[in-house]
Amino acid sequence: MSYQTLLYEVNDGVATVTFNRPEAANAMSPLCAKELNAVSLKIEADASVRAVVLTGTGKMFCAGGDLAAFEAAGEGARSMILQMTGDLHLAISRLTRNAAPVIGAINGTAAGAGFSMVMMCDLVISAESAVYTMAYTAAGLSPDGSSTYFMPRKIGDRRARELMLTNRLLKSQEALDWGVVNQVVADEELMSATSALAQKIARGPTQAFGQVKALLNSSFDQSLETQMELEARAIAGLIGSADGQEGVNAFLNKRKPEFKGA
Repeated sequence: MSYQTLLYEVNDGVATVTFNRPEAANAMSPLCAKELNAVSLKIEADASVRAVVLTGTGKMFCAGGDLAAFEAAGEGARSMILQMTGDLHLAISRLTRNAAPVIGAINGTAAGAGFSMVMMCDLVISAESAVYTMAYTAAGLSPDGSSTYFMPRKIGDRRARELMLTNRLLKSQEALDWGVVNQVVADEELMSATSALAQKIARGPTQAFGQVKALLNSSFDQSLETQMELEARAIAGLIGSADGQEGVNAFLNKRKPEFKGA
């Protein structure tokens, strides 16, 4: 299936989703959100996908919401945004709850919804030239795209408030220092570094990765005892899985495990 705003391909267990509106700074339009939602369903249904890469074409990762489309909608803007955020949020929910880790390969400016997508990712590699800004309140708007959930959890409440209230721009090195990204590489090395990480993740214990995602995403909402019970149930469920048995056996026999994602 072809898309108008995205590119989608799966190779060797890695699904790559590329925002493909370079002429519009890869802005998040209603159609882009709808197609991202459709792609998230394909990923959810494809057991061969064991890692997901999210990136963009051109000089920008995603410049945020398509403000021109919002203005053109006139009195229908409210309904348009409710529909668009509904699709975007369903996509983020599915990608977050899917076992496959999501890796952001941030090729350029990530603003507004683009920055929100960065915060949703499990791991992020940033091009040296990339910059990050929330930008929402600069347009008299408030954040969407899960950023008010993930940003305080991943970088702390104080920094989240600063980014959202002042629209401070972070260059790539500062984004690394703040914990927004995991690694900064030269622009020309972005996709090779991302591919190497994605292949490593895709060869790993996918269901264990999924439990890591689920446990970390719930940890701020649970008591200590509840979170430990969730940990206990997760590891107990994995010990009898094919990958769990393979991992234990490989460790005891001092060999490299061959995980199947099962």
